[in-house]
Amino acid sequence: MSDGATGSDSVMAGTIGSGHTGDAWAAFEAEALPHVDRLFRLALWLERDRAEAEDLVQETMTQALQSFHRFRPGTNCRAWLNTILQHVRSNRRRSRQRSPLVEDPDERFIQAVAFVAPVAQELTDEEVLAALARLPAVYQEVLLLCDVEELTYKETAEALSIPLGTVMSRLSRGRALLRAQLGSTMLSGERPARSRASHGMP
Repeated sequence: MSDGATGSDSVMAGTIGSGHTGDAWAAFEAEALPHVDRLFRLALWLERDRAEAEDLVQETMTQALQSFHRFRPGTNCRAWLNTILQHVRSNRRRSRQRSPLVEDPDERFIQAVAFVAPVAQELTDEEVLAALARLPAVYQEVLLLCDVEELTYKETAEALSIPLGTVMSRLSRGRALLRAQLGSTMLSGERPARSRASHGMP
């Protein structure tokens, strides 16, 4: 990968090299490629490592291209790609033995939120993302897909391979935890000196 290439450029360089017919590539290019940058930002947030994120998205896009005949035109391509990315990430983690089976932490963590402090009207991206990073991964994933990527509950459930009810439960509890984290930041007075910005991916 060249130093001057962006993450998404490096990803697509590897995907294009996979070798497919012109018609198949043209259809894939029209439907899927517009979502690569946003997919890369999501992968970068999840992996916290640029090289890992590039590898994850490249494998995701390669698999998406190989199975593009299963994609139904007119449906949400970004949700379809997110589902593939989550499956690829899960498989990669299992192969590295970094994903042991543990009990669902929903109840354990929500019980720790005894008081939801008030949150200021104006918050910066840095404050929101820093608070989000302190939440358990199960809440981060649902909040990112529902509130940042704006997927539906059903699309999020399919992407994460969890029941719809679990998505709704984790989203509600994740928002409560996030609000508590932000409220604690305000009460502690440790706010970064930054201007207000829209709350989205970094």
